[in-house]
Amino acid sequence: MGSSDKKSGRKIRVGFRRNRAKPPRVKDWKRQLAGQGDDLDTARGESVVAKGDLSRQRTVIERDGESGPPATTKGTVLAVRGLVADVDDGQRIWPCTLRRVLRTRTITTHHPIAVGDHVRFTVESDRQGVMSEGVIEWVAPRRGELKRRVGRADRTVVANVDQVVIVSSADMPAPKPHLIDRYIVATLAGGMRPVVCMNKSDLDTDGRGSQIACLYESLGYTTLTSSATGGQGIDRLREVLSGKASVVAGQSGVGKSSLLNAVQPGLKLRVGDVIEQTSKGRHTTTTARLLRLDFGGYVVDTPGVKSFDVASVPLAEIEMHFVEFTDRVADCRFPDCTHTHEPGCAIRQAVEASQIDRRRYESYVRMFEERAG
Repeated sequence: MGSSDKKSGRKIRVGFRRNRAKPPRVKDWKRQLAGQGDDLDTARGESVVAKGDLSRQRTVIERDGESGPPATTKGTVLAVRGLVADVDDGQRIWPCTLRRVLRTRTITTHHPIAVGDHVRFTVESDRQGVMSEGVIEWVAPRRGELKRRVGRADRTVVANVDQVVIVSSADMPAPKPHLIDRYIVATLAGGMRPVVCMNKSDLDTDGRGSQIACLYESLGYTTLTSSATGGQGIDRLREVLSGKASVVAGQSGVGKSSLLNAVQPGLKLRVGDVIEQTSKGRHTTTTARLLRLDFGGYVVDTPGVKSFDVASVPLAEIEMHFVEFTDRVADCRFPDCTHTHEPGCAIRQAVEASQIDRRRYESYVRMFEERAG
């Protein structure tokens, strides 16, 4: 290893997966030694199997910053399909597998790579010498992560994004303010900026969609109204997306794909219909994927509501993601007030005085009780 390689990282010990920790048993020595007397040089109780923490670990180089290992190519993960990732190096898209050390390391996430990851990879050649696929050697530290709970572990769905465009609809399906609140909490907890987009404004005959948009605008969130069919708000949405790494999310049927097609027609995303019997949309996006925009930046289209989950947000931190709560929490009678039932709660008093929107407060209580239960 050269001197430049040593400077770029530090040695760490990492564990193997359990199915690689125990070497296979080749022979049953105990049976072979049975009945052969006590004149053997090796004691019967002696073990030749490696034990201890160090014997079940390996040394790897952990590099800080964004440099990565030398002699590799930079790329961005566009999509993940099992252990294969589509990586864009700016010239072409490579199907890439993971180097074994990344697969066998003891990690806390469900999967070592996610859409949006910045990686370094090498190119492998087949027997004829034709470059066919890449091997990911290194994954850069993440920022702006969107997570969801898988079993007891948190899985990163999207990484390295700046903002989440939360799309709702004025009708077909009807808007769900509580769902918007869940998206906002998950977005802020992941270190991203929420943007609320009320789509299908042409169907807002009773003004409900406009009222919901005004509520979030009054709370200081970037808010816009749009109509993919009528063209309203498309220029504003394009301005919001320009130069940013964005996630476009919302329940099925609200028009996410239609909006992206209107912003950049060349994307040609599949558009689903709303099922009349249930007023729910058909899932047209099955996996998260990164889409590059001609005017700068990129968006990640996510599959419906299941990509957002507040289960990874600590119970005591939910309140901090309700912006109207933050200045009032210190005025509560009890320092550990949960704002659900305690006397002298400044948040509940503000709700009764119409200083905090009751729907927002009910969303908080619902999220808190779900996490507490």
